Amino acid sequence: MNNENKDLLGRDFCGMRFDSPIVLLSGCVGFGEEYTRVQGFSNRDAGAICLKGTTLEPRLGNAPHRICETPMGMINAIGLQNPGVDVVVNDILPTLDFSETRFIANISGSTVEEYVDVARRFEDSPVDAIEINISCPNVKEGGMVFGNDPDMSARVVAAVRNVTRKPLITKLSPNQTDIALNARLCIEAGSDAFAVINTLMGMAIDIDSRSPIIGNNQGGLSGPAIKPVALLKVHQVYQVCREHSIPIIGQGGITCSEDALEFLIAGASAIGIGTALFYDPLICPKINEGIARYLREHKLGNVAQLTGSLMLN
Repeated sequence: MNNENKDLLGRDFCGMRFDSPIVLLSGCVGFGEEYTRVQGFSNRDAGAICLKGTTLEPRLGNAPHRICETPMGMINAIGLQNPGVDVVVNDILPTLDFSETRFIANISGSTVEEYVDVARRFEDSPVDAIEINISCPNVKEGGMVFGNDPDMSARVVAAVRNVTRKPLITKLSPNQTDIALNARLCIEAGSDAFAVINTLMGMAIDIDSRSPIIGNNQGGLSGPAIKPVALLKVHQVYQVCREHSIPIIGQGGITCSEDALEFLIAGASAIGIGTALFYDPLICPKINEGIARYLREHKLGNVAQLTGSLMLN
C-alpha cells in the first residue's frame, strides 16, 4: 500500500495502529501464515489479522462435511479445530511477523474458566489484542450458550478482563433477541470493542438422503446472504457504542469496497473480510483502493470520518 493511501486508510483502534480498516477474520486465514503462500498476497494490506479460534486443549473439530456452499453464501461447522493454546503461543506466534500487521488472538471455551485460562496464556504473548468468541454456532457447547444470553456474555467478558490488560474485542452473535442490550452489558463488563456479527445459524439438506449436508447438522451461514442483517446489527450496536467511544469491526458478507463503505457508514470503525477470501484471496488491496478512491472523491481526509455518518430518513 502506498503512503498516500496509508494516510487515508490508517486509523487508531483500541490503541492499535491499523494501516487499513480491513481485518482478516478468524478461521479464514488459519493462524496468519496460510495466505502468505498465495502469490501477491501481503499481510500489509490488512490492518489486523484475527487468528484461528483457540481453546485450552487441542480440538479435532466436527465430523465432515464441514463446509457447504449455499446461494450467496456458505455454511461452515469446523468445530473450532485447533492445536490448543500452548502450541499456538509457543510454536506458532514466534513464526509471525508482527512488523507487518496487528495480530489478534481469538479465544473460545466450554466454560468461563476455560476462557480465563486461554486468555491468561495470551496475556503473556506478543498478540496485540484478544477477541472473545462467545457466539460460535457450530459447536455443541460453550459459544452459543454464552453469546445468546446477555448476562452470560457479560460474565465471560468480566472474567477475561480480570486476567488481561490487552484490548478485548467481543464477537457478538446475531442469533439473539437484543444485541444492543448484550453490547451494553459487555461494555460495562470491560469490553473495549466489538466484532459485529458472527455467522447466522443455518442448515442445508441433501434431498436424496433426506439428511443434513453438514455433519454437525447445522452451522454458521456467512457470505453476501447475511449482509443486510449484519448492517442492521452494526447500526444497532453503534447506538450503544458511540456513547462510550467503543469501536466496532463490522463484518458479514463484505465482498467489495462498496460493501465496506456501507458498514463504515453504519457505524463500523473497521471492516472484517472472511468468506470473500475463499474465492478471491487478493481482494484486500482492491477494497483498500476502492475506499481510498471514495474518500478522495468526497474530499474526506481519513476513513474515520465515515464511521457512523449514516443519515436516517
